[in-house]
Amino acid sequence: MNLLLAEVAQATQRLADAGVPSPRNDAEELAAFVHGVKRGELHTVKDADFDARYWEVIARREAREPLQHITGRAYFRYLELQVGPGVFVPRPETESVVGWAIDAVRAMDVVEPLIVDLCTGSGAIALALAQEVPRSRVHAVELSEDALRWTRKNVEGSRVDLRQGNALDAFLDLDGQVDLVISNPPYIPLTEWEYVAPEARDYDPELALFSGEDGLDLIRGLERTAHRLLRPGGVVVIEHADTQGGQVPWIFTEERGWADAADHPDLNNRPRFATARRATP
Repeated sequence: MNLLLAEVAQATQRLADAGVPSPRNDAEELAAFVHGVKRGELHTVKDADFDARYWEVIARREAREPLQHITGRAYFRYLELQVGPGVFVPRPETESVVGWAIDAVRAMDVVEPLIVDLCTGSGAIALALAQEVPRSRVHAVELSEDALRWTRKNVEGSRVDLRQGNALDAFLDLDGQVDLVISNPPYIPLTEWEYVAPEARDYDPELALFSGEDGLDLIRGLERTAHRLLRPGGVVVIEHADTQGGQVPWIFTEERGWADAADHPDLNNRPRFATARRATP
């Protein structure tokens, strides 16, 4: 074992003691970041090339600063995104939400599907859809100027039409034309603030996390936005907390112009997102 791998072993224990959920992964990612190599190449770093700055970034992660803030990058499906203070860091569970949406769009057999991503944050969802549905026309909206500093970097050179604004009244020019509306909105109840992981509670913007006493305030508003935007037969996909399984589909009722409202599990088999189809008049 070379010096770096020995230090990674010590760092892993320190991160575990600090309550970091994935200590080995994070210790290796930070070692690779500091030394400019891939994780699988850590054994190739010569002892003389060990960089003591490694322990500086380990101390930051030990204090529960997000790994992605330290490295400045986040991975989402096939994307590498720039992230940092002011923007919500995309989570792995959202990847299954996007996977379902991609399958749904492909099943529509629309030549150039029109897609809207509400509350886009880093742009992860919009960019993944633009990349994996090649002929799609993808539009995204974000309210926060702090978040948009990162979104603009990520969407530069892509086909995503990015706008700043409130998701509730966005894209009036697309009313009744959209094939898919997708969103990972804020959905944490204000009453659960103290139970949120430090990485999210202390570093992600509150605007991207909390939404009223039950966490569903914005989703109720997005239901009307989605109904306005979608063509008859178009589909909405909304991420929610695993504790909200069963609640969100009831927002998309037949009386409000919806059909086939349902909940879906993530890869850990926990309720993660709801879908519905705009009913045909």
